[in-house]
Amino acid sequence: MTEPNFIPRNYSKDLEKGSVTYQAPSNIALVKYWGKYGVQLPKNASVSFTLNNCHTTTTLHYDKNTNEEFKLEVYLDGKREEDFEPKIELFFERIEPYLPFLRNYSFKIETSNSFPHSSGIASSASSMSALALCLLNMEKEMLPDMTTDFFNKKASFIARLGSGSASRSIDGPLVVWGHHPAIEASSLYYGIKYPYEVHENFKNYQDTILLVDKGEKLVSSSVGHKLMNDHPFAEQRFNQAHNNLDRLIAIFKKGELKQFIAVVEAEALQLHAMMMTSTPNFILMKPHTLEIINRIRAYRKKTNSNVCFTLDAGANVHLLYPEAEKETVLKLVRTELAPFCKNGDFIMDRVGLGAIKV
Repeated sequence: MTEPNFIPRNYSKDLEKGSVTYQAPSNIALVKYWGKYGVQLPKNASVSFTLNNCHTTTTLHYDKNTNEEFKLEVYLDGKREEDFEPKIELFFERIEPYLPFLRNYSFKIETSNSFPHSSGIASSASSMSALALCLLNMEKEMLPDMTTDFFNKKASFIARLGSGSASRSIDGPLVVWGHHPAIEASSLYYGIKYPYEVHENFKNYQDTILLVDKGEKLVSSSVGHKLMNDHPFAEQRFNQAHNNLDRLIAIFKKGELKQFIAVVEAEALQLHAMMMTSTPNFILMKPHTLEIINRIRAYRKKTNSNVCFTLDAGANVHLLYPEAEKETVLKLVRTELAPFCKNGDFIMDRVGLGAIKV
């Protein structure tokens, strides 16, 4: 499916007034998407674990509107956030060809995160996917024959136009976004549930998020992606991502945890290497990030544990490990790693199954 498939014909039903609520999770990429072109299209395919506990809950209230302009208000934790509204209006402008009813309604968007605001966890994936699902729910009421498969694909497509990584927050536990020739039905335009065999070793995988830094990111994701346009190592990086996703297909099937560690940690460090070698360049890791990484590696060497790390475009560390190691890894976190977190804070999470209607 491409863009024309998501442009609706005449709606068979009209809506007057109502509300809908969705809860959508964040996700953590194993193979990173870094670099885009066109309208939010990825230069390489990515795959992510959908999280369970880190999520956004959004309620969309809608009422008939006779104005020809977008009319919306945004509330975060009960407080109106007028600074967020221009961004949502730009999002509405981008998605209007695919949801042409938007100007016919006034909207009140109430949203809250399960994780603390400014905790250093990017909320764009969970928040944009939750909003996209609410809007798609409206359209499904106007088009009752819409299938679940089409609903999920279009929700991911719409979410992607607000935040690329949001395309991976509709489904779970593993989601692929971007075309990869070895993954059937993979698409540039939306995320799909990983379609192949996944070994028991990767079921109910754990993610403990170590909050090294909090607040605004040093550089926004949008700026970071643009730096790849003229990056001297961009093509090599895209090829690496392609090959690493190839490797993960076999790793997921066979349950090879040591190979999983090698790929996931290499992906994390390659992402940061791209930022350190761009123009201008950025160092997103903090001294405590490096200390945590070194301690994880030392612990793994000493105990033969299968714990590993990954990083987003920031200083925080995602600690990934099998459920069978939960007790011992949490002991490591509390005794050796938490002291390097801001105020000793970390978030316990695990792999989840995707968004839900509330």
